[in-house]
Order: sequence, then structure tokens, then C-alpha cells
Amino acid sequence: MLKIAYSPVYSLPLPVGHRFPMIKYELLPEQLLYEGTVSNDNFFEPGPLPEKHILETHHSVYWNKLKSLNLSKSEIRRSGFPLTRALIDREIIIANGTLQCTEFALKYGAALNIAGGTHHAYTDKAEGFCLLNDISIAANYLINHKGFNRILVVDLDVHQGDGTAEIFHGNQKVFTFSMHGANNYPMFKQKSDLDIPLPNGTKDKKYLQILNETLPSIIQDFQPEFVFYQSGVDVLKTDKLGKLSLSINGCKERDKMVLELCQLNNLPVVVIMGGGYSEQITHIVEAHANTYRLAQEIFF
Repeated sequence: MLKIAYSPVYSLPLPVGHRFPMIKYELLPEQLLYEGTVSNDNFFEPGPLPEKHILETHHSVYWNKLKSLNLSKSEIRRSGFPLTRALIDREIIIANGTLQCTEFALKYGAALNIAGGTHHAYTDKAEGFCLLNDISIAANYLINHKGFNRILVVDLDVHQGDGTAEIFHGNQKVFTFSMHGANNYPMFKQKSDLDIPLPNGTKDKKYLQILNETLPSIIQDFQPEFVFYQSGVDVLKTDKLGKLSLSINGCKERDKMVLELCQLNNLPVVVIMGGGYSEQITHIVEAHANTYRLAQEIFF
């Protein structure tokens, strides 16, 4: 059974006019239920993440500042969010959703988190709407508590997974692959195990060609035991913050390629939502919904 992490706190209200489209977290499960792609039985609601798992990834000084709401004004600005207790509670629930998805992926082959993909969070700081790095927390959980030695992070958000790259720099147990807009945030990028920066305006054909030439080779060479897939839809041409030019169908083909490779190679995969900032919320929801439709079709 396809298992999907979702909690009402994912749709935490933000000040009027804030550009981060939190409503997508509410609309996506509604759409998937309405069209019959999933039922209520597919969803599970994660609770708060135990602190010990946070401290396996993030520095204790940073975490103590975060949980005590003691970030400086500049640190708060870098996070992109107003700092509140509700926000911190939301972050630890999202991170636990991704961690719990690993257990369901091991059991069923694939699991998805309606939120997550907070790949800009570093070991010791928040950046770009990301306070805790859920992918890294879940990967370290598999390494430290499940004995995994080869984990692949496939990050296809339009923004480089700089926080994830920093966290796992020099770690031979995690291979970080980021294919992103060369001129997108962050301005100063970290070094992933493999970075593919794409020029502005890259369209479906070129994007899919590069991915098809790259990802199978990574899997063959690294021989991963588990995959995390950051499936941000901010690669769309309609995205306000992205500089690539994929169509909704091109984005769907991207997801199909990744998920089919995981299924073909018997790789459990956790899919995390990532970014999406198109002007029309329908574009965001449709592109994200395709990921869930494909996971249901390919794995179940």
C-alpha cells in the first residue's frame, strides 16, 4: 500500500501576502482523494520527531537556539519564515514524516511525504524556507539505526540542495546528486557528489536527456541501497522563482524516469515534495499530483 505522510500542521498559516504557497499542502491530498488516486487509508499523520534524531544531523547549539526561538534577526531573515513555536513544531513533524516514510518504503517499496524536501537547511543554520533538513535526518536514521551504507539523494528541485551537500560532504555512505538551475538560489552553492547546473530556459527534451544519461550511471556505479527523491516542481516554466522551462508533462516524465529506475533496481524510495511557486496554484497541485499518481501506478 502506498503510504503518504500528511498532517494539518503542514498548512500552517503565514502572514497575508507571504509568497510561500502553504495552501498546496492542503489542496494536494484533497485532489488525490477526490480523483480516487488514493483513499484515506493511504495517509498517516506523523507526530513530533524525537530530539535524538535531530541531533544526529544538526549541531546542538543551533538546535537549542531554534527550539528556544532564540535565532537572531539575520538568522530569521535567512530562514524566510517568521519564527514561531508553531513553525518549529511543524518542522519537527515534517521531518518525522520523512523519517517514518523510510519504514514504509522498506516495507512497500515507496512512500511519500506531502511536505519536506528542506534541502537548504545546514548542520548549523536555516536557509531558504528550511530549518531542519528532513532528508539528511532520515538518511542518518537509516545509517545509524538500520545499518545502511549507500544512500542516494536525487535532488531535482530547481534550487541546488546546498544544505544536504554540506551535511554529507566527505561522507562516503551518502551520494548527493543535484540537477538544478545554474542561476537560481542559492547564489553560493555547495559541492554535491555530482552537480549538474542547467542554463536558464532549459526545456523538457534537454532536461530529460541529461537525466537519462546521468541517473542510471549513478545507480550502476554507486549501487545504492535506498533513495531519497526531492521532487520539487519549481522546474516548471510557470514557476515564479525558477528559471527552467519544463512543461507539466515534462515534469511528469522526469518523475516517471526516477520512479521506474528505483522500481527496476529494487530500490526503496522516499519521495519528498520540495518547491513549487507557480502563479496559478492549479499548476503546482497538478504537477505534484502527477508524482503520486505515478508512484501508485509504478509500485502498486
